[in-house]
Amino acid sequence: MDRGQPDETTVRAAVALAGRAPSVHNSQPWRWELGAHSLHLYADRTRALPATDPLGADLVVSCGAALHHLRAALAALGWHAKVHRLPNPAQPDHLAAIEFEPAEPRQSHVALAAAIPRRRTDRRAFSSWPTPEELLQQLVQFARAEGVDARIATGKARDELLIAIGKAAHVQEADPAYQAEIHQWSGVYPGASAGVPAANIPAGSRQYGNLRMREFAPGSLLQGSRSVLGEDAGALLVLSTSSDDDLSRLRAGEAASAVLLEATAAGLATCPLSQPLEVVETRDLVRDEVLGGATCPQLVIRVGWAGFNADPLPATPRRPVIDLLRDQEQK
Repeated sequence: MDRGQPDETTVRAAVALAGRAPSVHNSQPWRWELGAHSLHLYADRTRALPATDPLGADLVVSCGAALHHLRAALAALGWHAKVHRLPNPAQPDHLAAIEFEPAEPRQSHVALAAAIPRRRTDRRAFSSWPTPEELLQQLVQFARAEGVDARIATGKARDELLIAIGKAAHVQEADPAYQAEIHQWSGVYPGASAGVPAANIPAGSRQYGNLRMREFAPGSLLQGSRSVLGEDAGALLVLSTSSDDDLSRLRAGEAASAVLLEATAAGLATCPLSQPLEVVETRDLVRDEVLGGATCPQLVIRVGWAGFNADPLPATPRRPVIDLLRDQEQK
């Protein structure tokens, strides 16, 4: 890189942290190209999941999460990321071009980047202790700061959301192609660079009250004990946008990353839930019955306190930077 730009070590460190972003089935469907004065994010369609994600919406949301992780990492390393989203209409997979500006890191930047390696997708039951409303509203504001609407599903809206989750699971589990994808991408062997390992999948029932979690391959993760009340008090945060295109999905992924990292920094457990939005019927149900038809749902995030005595979750596998990043002249 030229003087006034981050050196290669800094860029590689930021891309490594970006690679820890959550993605559908931990497929990590992104790649990066490094130019003389910029870094470029591309969707990697070779890692698409057509049965789970027929519209490719989850894929772009996942890339948006990686983009925000990159921004957070660069900020902590002393660089402001100037992002140009969807810079080339002729290349729809070119999702972002990032330029660099020196910027003194603040304590909040360092804290957010420090949350990246600690963040986990926790599919276990949560504690019965409710998350303080003030903290939930802070998460809503973090999403809105990324240009994405966010609301906590309560009352009838929550009931409708839980119905949509259950219906989507029923539809997908009856689809042989979906079942084949689930078995390909979950319960992966030690040493794999992607997918969801058995150690990150709860053993036994994944029905928590009225909430039905996605069924992966059999898991080995033990549930932590909940409080004496025994009820899962996890909140459901719905992210939505005014439009339903790749720019909206990219923004939604950035907002999801902001919520997940801020929640992690606050000590909360989190779990993105895309299943009700992967089936047309239930996506429409969430739009009309949960959001009142006003906006397009992009992702649901489950937030709460981890169960008492819950063991720390292991890190899921990640693709090495050498597989993610290349120089543009190497094309």
